[in-house]
Amino acid sequence: MTASATSSSETPEIDGTAEIADTSGAPVLCDVSHALHRPVIAWFDEHARDLPWRRPEAGPWGVMVSEFMLQQTPVSRVLPVYEQWLARWPRPADLAAEAPGEAVRAWGRLGYPRRALRLHGAALAITERHGGDVPRDHAQLLSLPGIGEYTAAAVASFAYGQRHAVLDTNVRRVFARTTTGVEYPPTATTAAERRLARALLPEDEGVAARWAAASMELGALVCTAKNPDCTRCPVAGLCAWRLAGKPAHEGPPRRGQTYAGTDRQVRGKLLAVLREAVGAVPQAVLDTVWDEPVQRARALDGLVADGLVEPLAQGMYRLPQTPAGPGPGV
Repeated sequence: MTASATSSSETPEIDGTAEIADTSGAPVLCDVSHALHRPVIAWFDEHARDLPWRRPEAGPWGVMVSEFMLQQTPVSRVLPVYEQWLARWPRPADLAAEAPGEAVRAWGRLGYPRRALRLHGAALAITERHGGDVPRDHAQLLSLPGIGEYTAAAVASFAYGQRHAVLDTNVRRVFARTTTGVEYPPTATTAAERRLARALLPEDEGVAARWAAASMELGALVCTAKNPDCTRCPVAGLCAWRLAGKPAHEGPPRRGQTYAGTDRQVRGKLLAVLREAVGAVPQAVLDTVWDEPVQRARALDGLVADGLVEPLAQGMYRLPQTPAGPGPGV
């Protein structure tokens, strides 16, 4: 869930209208050139955060690493791990040369550590299939292990300035409020949202990439989930949700994820022991991290099934030393 500034310091002229679809599928004629693009991009030019993956020296690999790390993880937690990662593995081939367990170790406490394995798998494929360079083509990006539609579109847009609809949670929330008049988007991305996002894209590639970054940043900083600051929003006067009186969310209750006492917490404790260990760890040591044996065994079995832990003979465990097979997209 990141956004990257394009290299152009000027915004080309945006003309014309676009037919967009609301969440019900009904077409709506909207003059996107003046209504949304200009003010949002102008706001971004002034207020965009200076993040390392937005700098030219980050390159496509830096953008890809940030996209894996930022999914379901706030920027403040990602920054130190990102910088350590790129210092150690500045190119995909550098990561591909290491055991996948080293990626899991370096991932630290970012959470959802399968992302580390998927990023390692992507680095291997980039090295083997593309000469070590992150591919430009969206289809080639999508074919990499661990890369889903969102990540492929984000890398193509933010790293290469291409025209793609980049739909993360922040962008979906901005579009839901400004164009369809509801407080929150559906739980899962719908076909109507994808049609809307494509219709809102500027025709010019560079402007489209800038728009993708700007709308994402607007959702991250201003049009936030809990406390949107409409006084700072560059399109508050056009926002369908605000103009409707900010109607309350009518969908299913939005519940935050719990962590304490869950299998996720136990998995994290087990992985923490293995990350700190130089070699393999005996079962007896892992048994000390959680008192409840059934949940502990279930969490450990899950880590093994996910390829995050390798079982060895005589009840020993270690971080994986051999690459995992292709998993689902990130």
